[in-house]
Amino acid sequence: SAFVDIGLERAAFLHVADLMTAFGTRSGEGETAGAPRPNASALPIERQVFEGQVLLVQVIKDPIGTKGARLSTQISIAGRLLVFLPQDNHIGVSQKIPTAQRESLRARLQTLAGETGGGFILRTNGEDASDAELAEDVAYLRKAWARIKDASVRQPPLSLLHQDLNLLQRVLRDMVGDTTQVIRLDSREQFDALMVFGREFMPAAAAKLQHYKGERPIFDLFSIDEEIARALGRRVELKSGGYLIIDQTEAMTTIDVNTGGFVGARNFDDTIFKTNLEAAQSIARQLRVRNLGGIIIVDFIDMESAEHRNAVLEEFRKALSRDHTKMTVNGFTTLGLVEMTRKRTRESLAHLLCEPCSTCNGRGEVKTARTVAYEILRELLREARQFNAREFRVLAAPNVIDLFLEEESQSLAMLSDFIDKTVSLHPEASYGQEQFDIVLL
Repeated sequence: SAFVDIGLERAAFLHVADLMTAFGTRSGEGETAGAPRPNASALPIERQVFEGQVLLVQVIKDPIGTKGARLSTQISIAGRLLVFLPQDNHIGVSQKIPTAQRESLRARLQTLAGETGGGFILRTNGEDASDAELAEDVAYLRKAWARIKDASVRQPPLSLLHQDLNLLQRVLRDMVGDTTQVIRLDSREQFDALMVFGREFMPAAAAKLQHYKGERPIFDLFSIDEEIARALGRRVELKSGGYLIIDQTEAMTTIDVNTGGFVGARNFDDTIFKTNLEAAQSIARQLRVRNLGGIIIVDFIDMESAEHRNAVLEEFRKALSRDHTKMTVNGFTTLGLVEMTRKRTRESLAHLLCEPCSTCNGRGEVKTARTVAYEILRELLREARQFNAREFRVLAAPNVIDLFLEEESQSLAMLSDFIDKTVSLHPEASYGQEQFDIVLL
């Protein structure tokens, strides 16, 4: 990989496989996704890019955690129905469209694309689009690419040349379907702007827009804040009385299923089976709502019956099929775990809305008052050997000081006698439980 300065806090990285080659082949949404690019990394990256070079790059994965953004020189621009590949002449069709329809769709798209250069991939939601709608998307994407090329010549390095649609526009483009009844916005300004966009590119979706004028805040009316709180919680309750425990770490996300107080079935096996079926639906929704990605391990409650395991796995895959994000799901392992991966391109909901706790530094736990008290005793001993102070004053949280005054008073007195110095205690209400200071007087 090469590290590339794109003007962010952390340098982005460009993998050799993401460099555009003369073959023009790439992985993407089309039927060639995952196919190897011939000679894509035949040369070391240092033979293909050099320090000080100015590149036109596209961010294909946002910065996540400590990792910088991932880049590609293989540009692709997403429209409502198509993805434009300006450096490629490939005409492809989404793998989610039935095989029987692909050839006719590819022929239609080939005709609409013409001979003016660039390739296209038909997205899933373009399966039933008319020629006029596809031609409109082709024109829009070519115009967007022309603007990018023009800006790349005029703008200095580290300039943003093109940005994907904003959140509201992406919702209208990617999430609105036939089952969507209404889309409510409480901002007149955003409603008008989205209506203009929708009428131009998505007339059917624009017809579902509605400006909410009620006095009650829209988040209160539809309990959005409660849903966000649930989406950030570690524990997710199931209607049956069971619950999920979701733990997100740097390496993976683990989801544990528990029966809780659910004992309503005729026997214990049925209780486990029904809890797991309900959990499969809930887990699929939590993955979407929380935008969890990477490696995900699901620990369903152990089932003796192979028939039950297969039924739960089938229900889980069915629930996940409503998710537009690319994922793979393996069967049950010998330990009874379901391993899966979900493509991670943006930070999860928790990482977007929260930050590590300043008290525990993101561990989720704090040291006990007794543990902190013993740390203070050891630190007093180190300080006494290093400095010849008249008195040592301990500043700590009130509950730690209370422990020294009560249960650990003898330990403190013994240490004071051992170092032959006075030790005074001062509670600080603003200190966290792990925080303390030793002042030399």
